[in-house]
Amino acid sequence: MIEYRSIGKTFADGTEAVGDFSLVLPSRTTTVFVGSSGCGKTTLLRMVNRMVDPSRGQVLIDDVDIATRNRVELRRSIGYVMQNAGLLPHRKVIDNVATVLRLNGVGKKEARDRSYAVLETVGLDTSLATKYPSQLSGGQQQRVGVARGLVSDPNILLMDEPFGAVDPIVREELQTELLRLQRDLDKTIVFVTHDIDEAFLLGDQVVILKKGGEVAQVGSPADILAAPADDFVRSFVGIDKGSRTLHVEERDGVRVVVDGTGKATGVLESS
Repeated sequence: MIEYRSIGKTFADGTEAVGDFSLVLPSRTTTVFVGSSGCGKTTLLRMVNRMVDPSRGQVLIDDVDIATRNRVELRRSIGYVMQNAGLLPHRKVIDNVATVLRLNGVGKKEARDRSYAVLETVGLDTSLATKYPSQLSGGQQQRVGVARGLVSDPNILLMDEPFGAVDPIVREELQTELLRLQRDLDKTIVFVTHDIDEAFLLGDQVVILKKGGEVAQVGSPADILAAPADDFVRSFVGIDKGSRTLHVEERDGVRVVVDGTGKATGVLESS
């Protein structure tokens, strides 16, 4: 379990990224921070592994204040996946994945064996292990980044807009893969995105943020859609534009789901 207790962050130039933020992120679930640029979502995520230290308040993992933990050891115990994968260009795929294991003192053969196994877990052919990042597609690079985040079997996985730089088709594939991984591996995932559709697809708990880390609403996707907290939330999730208001129309004997703008979004099947 991750807990933010009255967290605030003001940077050296006086910019207040987060004012006063408190929230519990349940274990073995995916919490998604979603909001526009400047809402503090990435700052909140990076506080979990002390890439950013709060100016005030506490972050606790399983009731332990992470400020009392060694910064390097903490980071190596938490998986981290970023946009554009962040792979080392001069190292082969297998060595990129094995990086954290080697830093933690795992022998080269064991680190490579575990890295090969996790490449298969994220859906990559092990024949790619000896290639360099530049020889991979963007989607493959992101999968390698996820593999590197998972290879040490961390309880917590931080994902900072990991699918934002790939094309829509690859992004959908990666989202589906993440849902499968979460079902199989049961991690505590903290995910950052600016895309509300991605947030609703991936999140068990969705946190909609305003500027300065102010919470507009927290809840499951269904709860937020059923009872948006205010006009800001209604606008952010698209209810005011009609894209979330669905009805069923009969067309040639088929029940088609249509949104408030008249756009067909799917077909309703009999249970």
